[in-house]
Amino acid sequence: MPRFDFNNKTFSLLENSENGKVSSDTIFRYRQEGNLVTADYEGGTIRYGKIIAKLDEDKLEMLYQCLTEDGELKAGKAEAHIRMDENNKIRLLLDWQWLNDSTKKGTSEYVEVE
Repeated sequence: MPRFDFNNKTFSLLENSENGKVSSDTIFRYRQEGNLVTADYEGGTIRYGKIIAKLDEDKLEMLYQCLTEDGELKAGKAEAHIRMDENNKIRLLLDWQWLNDSTKKGTSEYVEVE
């Protein structure tokens, strides 16, 4: 049984690097089956996005792709470190990079919302 449960959880951005595409208007809706975690996301500058991830203890190994409102197709990878905050909500601390330009890297933080 996985330590963290992402099924039917919704997340929002707290902080993002300047070269990131998502904003606080982007909403992430997660699903989970065992160690397989997926999410759909949209809002703000993102028309539609999809995440597929593998849960391993307290981290997620992620691949993501999206279509922006400007018509740009983007893809990247990330490692998310998972922790519980003082309100018993999941927080994700991501180290990410775009696949089409490995020099464009960043960090972001997400929190589970109601």
